[in-house]
Amino acid sequence: MRRALFVPAAAFALALVTVGSAVAGRAPAGAPAIDAHAYLVVNAVTGDVLLSKNADKHRAIASLTKLMTIDVALQRLDLNQYVTVSKLATEAGEESAHLRAGERIKVSDLVRAALIQSANDAADALAGAASGGDLKLFANWMNDEAQQIGLKHTHFVRPDGLDAPGQYSSARDITRLAQWVMGLPVVREDVRMRTGMISRGRRLSTWDDLLGVFRGVVGVKTGHTDEAGWCQVALMRRSGLQIYATILGSPSRSQRNHDLAALLRFALSRYQVVPVARVGDSLTKVETAYGHGAVPVTVSRSLTVSVRTDRPLVEKLILPRRLALPVRRGQHVGNVRVYSGSKLLGERELVAMRSVGKPGLLGKVGWYGKQTIHNLYGWL
Repeated sequence: MRRALFVPAAAFALALVTVGSAVAGRAPAGAPAIDAHAYLVVNAVTGDVLLSKNADKHRAIASLTKLMTIDVALQRLDLNQYVTVSKLATEAGEESAHLRAGERIKVSDLVRAALIQSANDAADALAGAASGGDLKLFANWMNDEAQQIGLKHTHFVRPDGLDAPGQYSSARDITRLAQWVMGLPVVREDVRMRTGMISRGRRLSTWDDLLGVFRGVVGVKTGHTDEAGWCQVALMRRSGLQIYATILGSPSRSQRNHDLAALLRFALSRYQVVPVARVGDSLTKVETAYGHGAVPVTVSRSLTVSVRTDRPLVEKLILPRRLALPVRRGQHVGNVRVYSGSKLLGERELVAMRSVGKPGLLGKVGWYGKQTIHNLYGWL
């Protein structure tokens, strides 16, 4: 790891994470063979694409659609609001939360059923309640939202994700959509649940087979139709990493699970956890005024980062050239920032490891006298 020392400077401005494009070429060494039409693996913090295939190709996405349905519906409905289930919603078919036409149900129950059970009737009930029963209008809202959040290869026709002409997305867009929707607390909570309950004692069960099985997986959504095949977007939080892996068009549920786990393991293999600095370890020393010696500095809290195995770390120490006196032990004197390329991986305050008092008048006079003599000898 390279270290650089900097005098005080303005703070760096960091852009929001976006999903970058993979570099064309051969797959990295050790990359797994994946049996799916498209996939993408990305570091959500840095935006690094670790592995991809057909990431921008248009594909049917099945119930991954429900991520957008919930995003749009919750812009118009309150979680604690009660809505009436329409007859049309109960006729959606396939996966169901067994809703009844005319029943009153909380929006939060519909969201939970759509996310955990992937219930089509719940998704259509949300869309109908938000749009006054106009599902075509709701689909238009979904497409407007897709444009707003930068989904360039996506078009929606219906809110439940059942196969329909003209409805498609891509692995890259679905990954971006998942990142966006995981900004909603209710989504983050519900997608972590293997089972759940809604009104009338109806029990929900997830289709996400990696939850509670693959350490660190915290969601996000699965989907399956005849046209889409088996699909999933997963988020893994582990070892300081946030990794999204999206698979579209796997031939079977078991193959999807196997390949998704392989992609996540590959992502983990591309990083190593590096302890950059520990409390009590001196990173450097800073001179003090009046020749009172250098003060060692350490971090206020230990710093550990996860870094790509193929990229070096750069540690930047932002410190003054000289510390004014007095200095107190534990006093904030600067910062350390750790970068991988241009990406900031972590930052900590730097604090003094010992105290140094301010000299009195005689001490200052003595120091200036020594400096004068030293300068005279230098001239001679």
